[in-house]
Amino acid sequence: MIAEAYVKAVETAKVHGGWTFFPVFGDPAWQNLSANDRGQIQDLWESFRGQPYPMRTLTGFMDFVRTGSRKSDENPYFFRRRKLCTAVLACMNGQTEAMDDVLDGIWCICEESTWVISAHNVNPIPGAPSPKDKPIPDMEEPYIDLFAAQTGMILALTSSLLAEPLDAVTPLLRKRLHTELERRIIRPFLEHDEFWWMGIRRQDLCNWTPWILSNILMTACIEVTDSERLSVILERAARMLERWLAVVPEDGGCDEGVGYWNMAGGALLDCLELYETVTEGRMQLWDEPKIRNILSFPKKMEIGDGWFINFADCDARPVLSGERIETAGERLGDEELRALGLRIRNQAGDDLADVPHFSRVFRRLFHPRHLPAAACKKTDVYLPDLEVRTVRRAGVTLAVKGGSNGESHNHNDVGSFILFRDGKPLIVDAGNMTYTAKTFSGERYTLWNVRSLYHNVPVICGCEQLPGAEYRAERVRELPGGLSLGLEKAYGSEANLCTYDRCCELGDDGHLSVRDRIVLRKPGQVQWVFMLREKPAIRKGRIETESMVLRFPEKLTAAAEEIPVTDARMASSFPGSLYRVLLSAEGTELDVTFTVGRNGTDE
Repeated sequence: MIAEAYVKAVETAKVHGGWTFFPVFGDPAWQNLSANDRGQIQDLWESFRGQPYPMRTLTGFMDFVRTGSRKSDENPYFFRRRKLCTAVLACMNGQTEAMDDVLDGIWCICEESTWVISAHNVNPIPGAPSPKDKPIPDMEEPYIDLFAAQTGMILALTSSLLAEPLDAVTPLLRKRLHTELERRIIRPFLEHDEFWWMGIRRQDLCNWTPWILSNILMTACIEVTDSERLSVILERAARMLERWLAVVPEDGGCDEGVGYWNMAGGALLDCLELYETVTEGRMQLWDEPKIRNILSFPKKMEIGDGWFINFADCDARPVLSGERIETAGERLGDEELRALGLRIRNQAGDDLADVPHFSRVFRRLFHPRHLPAAACKKTDVYLPDLEVRTVRRAGVTLAVKGGSNGESHNHNDVGSFILFRDGKPLIVDAGNMTYTAKTFSGERYTLWNVRSLYHNVPVICGCEQLPGAEYRAERVRELPGGLSLGLEKAYGSEANLCTYDRCCELGDDGHLSVRDRIVLRKPGQVQWVFMLREKPAIRKGRIETESMVLRFPEKLTAAAEEIPVTDARMASSFPGSLYRVLLSAEGTELDVTFTVGRNGTDE
């Protein structure tokens, strides 16, 4: 689809390089920014002003294999790039005294031995060395990871937007920049086929592919002036996007969670807008159903008040690019999607707060703000490929997940569900934690937040769900108020399961019913897990919190434990504590129904 569209678009006219994309230094557009945006840029630079660029040390880089820490390398790495970005913005904003910070930032980053972060030092393809066997970069084997590509984009934008004042200092600096971008980004992209995210050596692609390509494409369109060479890059990238698009389900669902839409669907949007620009409007794919589904995914996952359905490695309150969602709505003619984007549209510097999406800062600054024409309606959704069902009744939102335990950024959570009332979390998914060496290693499932023991599914005969695509839901069926699914294949043989049918359904009155029918090969214990946001009180046949009551058969025994949220990333969604409720019964055939309603009401 994408490659074919690009080839057709350039049949009649060549693309040209040397793009700037955004208003350059001295353009009156910078003076015409709102006083609020200009003030934010000033405040952002002041927050970095006077702080030196930190050292990026070899021992800090090696900490990833020595201690499992990513932060030892990533803290100075990202600080350098954020400081450079803010200094560039300050210069564009008229604060030319920030130029020395720009010069030092360019020099620091050009002098780095690698633009790859320590956690990504090894290209994970068959036969690749382990991180412990390759603890430092090999400069003779260049690699492009997420942040090398992003660094390339930052430097290319810096060079193009500040060309005049940089050349006034010395033309040698931009010459150095061009040399480094050619050596670290352009040439490796053209000459290497083994980078895993290209989809040539591996086909299990994720957000890396569109995210990296969006940054490489912008870098190339700025830096490469030879039209034939640029066209080769554009077509090569289009074929890689095709490979990624092939693994995305037709329903457009992102199994990594909506928090990764910025890097997946949002990055696809970046790429498609760039192709449209450089082909002068001859390449447009906004009517393609699959692309429309991918771009509209955030709307389908929104709960409200900053909360989103957060299966997999997704924060319950993710930071999404409102401007990119708003633009997606404009491109698709989807007023509800546009309204969502406008409602969560961030501040000028927010795109620099995590990993610096520098190009998106400019997109937001120069994207005219229009009032929404429609509110974003909360409708029921079923994504049949992702197997996620969302139902909304009487102010209550239920989300139920099928799928498998082999998804990207997977949690062992087949059959789990989330429940909110009036935008308030009741039964939750704890979400993501700060990344360490364990996060994407063989030790991933030693982390509590990814294990089924801490999701809203039972422990059966002492067994939790297992990771892998073979551990999945069966007999998945959409219901008017929820989802029905078979879960016996989500567990290993030690669970002694014959059959396990779960039916989650939300009534018109907002009451939830969860019915589990479990048949074991021999008598055993089943412990149902419910992860609650509010502190529970155990009563006879019910669990009460401030906002809800969970009723269960009195024959079940109940226990609860507090789980203090000590991880900073998780605490941004759930400060304080979560609470894990265990409801236990024994037998061979168990048919149990749980109901959840508002506390203080009859059911």
